[in-house]
Amino acid sequence: MDSATLLSLLVGTGLAAACGFRVFVPLLVMSVAARAGHLQLGAGFGWIGSTPALIAFAAATVLEIAGYFIPYVDHVLDVLAAPAAVVAGTLATASSVIGMSPFLKWSLAIIAGGGVAALVHAATGATRAASTAATAGLANPVVAAAEAGGSTLLSILAIGAPIVAFAVLSLLCYAGWRLVRIARRTPRARIRG
Repeated sequence: MDSATLLSLLVGTGLAAACGFRVFVPLLVMSVAARAGHLQLGAGFGWIGSTPALIAFAAATVLEIAGYFIPYVDHVLDVLAAPAAVVAGTLATASSVIGMSPFLKWSLAIIAGGGVAALVHAATGATRAASTAATAGLANPVVAAAEAGGSTLLSILAIGAPIVAFAVLSLLCYAGWRLVRIARRTPRARIRG
């Protein structure tokens, strides 16, 4: 695998992770970047940079972000976004990868792109559930804003600095792993104490 193909895979994986935070933000960023000439899309994915796609992604992004600030609607969006994030992550990865056979590209897109999007979405769902339990949902708008900001930042980094985006994603995974380990130990310590 040459360096251009590896770099395009990092771009796609970073965008897929951003889809785990918000489904449509990365697709909107991809559309803008493709139109501006900052993102080379794979064969058959030029439609992502089209005007109708840009308008559709912009409208969907506004509705998605606004919906997460409305109580109960945020929960419905979380449920609907789980499979949508996997599809969007797969699409983002497949459209970003260049110089690879279609079979390998789609296999990696499904496994890496869809898998990363699902993991990030699961982590954001757990964060929202913890926020709801701890604050009766009062902190959920703060969490929603952080998720939207994280999706935007990670999308821009994935396109502009994919290696940095991969490093940020790795740090987020490590932090999540540490939090899970701490959470698993805490109940045991209370029982023993």
